[in-house]
Amino acid sequence: MDFEDVFTAVAVAFEGLGALAMIVGFVIAIVLGARSLSRKEGGGEAFSVLRTTLGSAILLGLEILVAADLIRTITSKPSIEDAVILGIIVVIRTVLSMSIQIEIEGTLPWRRAVLTNGGQLMREAMARDAAAARSAHSPVEE
Repeated sequence: MDFEDVFTAVAVAFEGLGALAMIVGFVIAIVLGARSLSRKEGGGEAFSVLRTTLGSAILLGLEILVAADLIRTITSKPSIEDAVILGIIVVIRTVLSMSIQIEIEGTLPWRRAVLTNGGQLMREAMARDAAAARSAHSPVEE
């Protein structure tokens, strides 16, 4: 097994990890949306949770897939064709990431005060869900 084969395997592993991140994120989004509905927060809130969490999972997966493409391209035999293909893929995935980020946050990425990524957005969605679950199970003081 030579150098190129090792990094091809690493790139394939990153691609699998990117796909897995999107699949797991989809499952998490469905669960959080269903939990929101079960707490009687309303369909609008459940949809918002589902949309934000799923968008975050897609963002995370796209970031990992871009890394896989970079690894695959820089470790293969260099050619202009490979560089152009990588450039096109990165541009497409960057545009997708930016549009998803704008949809989730409602603001342009360069106007955000704090930089966040897909993983951070998923963590925040899960933390909001856990806080809502705790407040739903705590006794109401009268």
